[in-house]
Amino acid sequence: MAETIDLSGDGGVLKTVVRKAKDDAIAPSDSLPLVDVHYEGTLAENGEVFDTTHEDNSIFSFEIGQGAVIKAWDIALRTMKVGEVAKLTCKPEYAYGTAGSPPEIPPNATLIFEVELVACRPRKGSSVGSVSDEKARLEELKKQRELAAATKEEEKKKREEAKAAAAARVQAKLDAKKGKGKGKGK
Repeated sequence: MAETIDLSGDGGVLKTVVRKAKDDAIAPSDSLPLVDVHYEGTLAENGEVFDTTHEDNSIFSFEIGQGAVIKAWDIALRTMKVGEVAKLTCKPEYAYGTAGSPPEIPPNATLIFEVELVACRPRKGSSVGSVSDEKARLEELKKQRELAAATKEEEKKKREEAKAAAAARVQAKLDAKKGKGKGKGK
């Protein structure tokens, strides 16, 4: 099981890495403050999904440190690298607090997000250095997305193989039980 890290120091924002990024992956910074993420948010109390980008495969973009998102995200996304997937547990004081966000999020709700950092970008009008640096960054991002897609496909195939093997074992047990009953009348 992956280690859980207390990012806020008071248990308010907990991060567990679900999938590590490559060692050389880029991270948000002052020069790359715009981030693109995929995520799914659930209520800790009942596991109900209240928001997701997975259904329509959309990307959510925001600038870190500008108060555009809940406090927990501003804290946690600074610690992530492109390609990383993390489970974030956010206490109410780092999420929507006593007000909640009706009707989906009740007051004082602890939220759990699975977040994938898809990309980091400079602000519009900022220079990344050169066109070749930008092309290299985009090429790396493309490779990371392809790797993530291949990993998901591989995991899906393994789950399907495991299901098929389990079904075969169950069928073999059923067939064995049927076979035991045939010889009793002799």
